[in-house]
Amino acid sequence: MEVTTKQPVLLYTEQTPNPESLKFVSNKMLYRGIAEFKTKEQAEKWSPLAAALFEKAYVQAVYISNNFVTITKKSTESWHEIMLPAKDFIKSYIEEEKAIVSELYADHIQEEEKIQDQGKYDEKDTEIVRRIKEMINNYVKPAVEMDGGNIEFKSYHQGVVTVMMQGSCSGCPSSTVTLKSGIEGLLKRMVPEVTEVVAEAC
Repeated sequence: MEVTTKQPVLLYTEQTPNPESLKFVSNKMLYRGIAEFKTKEQAEKWSPLAAALFEKAYVQAVYISNNFVTITKKSTESWHEIMLPAKDFIKSYIEEEKAIVSELYADHIQEEEKIQDQGKYDEKDTEIVRRIKEMINNYVKPAVEMDGGNIEFKSYHQGVVTVMMQGSCSGCPSSTVTLKSGIEGLLKRMVPEVTEVVAEAC
């Protein structure tokens, strides 16, 4: 009889540009997609893992994507005290093969995006928006993901691109600099119609 041995769960932490956020990286795929939870109520509805993390007094927000979880802590807490307990908790949770994110979450997000898509940009700007999205997806997103976050195109109007920063990038002190010097500079060069890039407050 063939005995299948489970692959041991490995988990390590990575710093992010946001001092309040820490990335917990696993050797297992956790969720194919992006799931961000900024409230306990959202987490309880869509993600058993995020809901369990929100039970911890230090958790401010949870971001789950691919093989990592980014925890944003409350500013009153110190990583020095909570990093190891958080790491042990996530590792045990993955080892027990509990549900991470609801299978219905992706459909929910698609529906939300459909509603939000209305009025995002003028039909005459469709080609400009296509180029903007291409630049964000191919050049900006991979770099931001390495820092435990995400960036999404929100709207385009009269030269102004609005984006949404998620995960460790949300509320990060250096994200404003990244936005202005990096992302805005890139988009202005590659899509001359762009005059400014702003982040949506979320």
